[in-house]
Amino acid sequence: MSESPESTSSPTEQPSYVKLAMRNMVRKGRKSLTHFALTTIGLLALLVGLSYLTR
Repeated sequence: MSESPESTSSPTEQPSYVKLAMRNMVRKGRKSLTHFALTTIGLLALLVGLSYLTR
């Protein structure tokens, strides 16, 4: 039975996706915060619009 690549610990481990995403977010700074804000506002607008249509 062979072990999966995740369970073997090697000296050159790949960083997790969360660490890569956070590093990328810090590097891009304001752009990622703007995208996050636009996504949040869009999602709230969608939910409010759907609740208004289905009341």
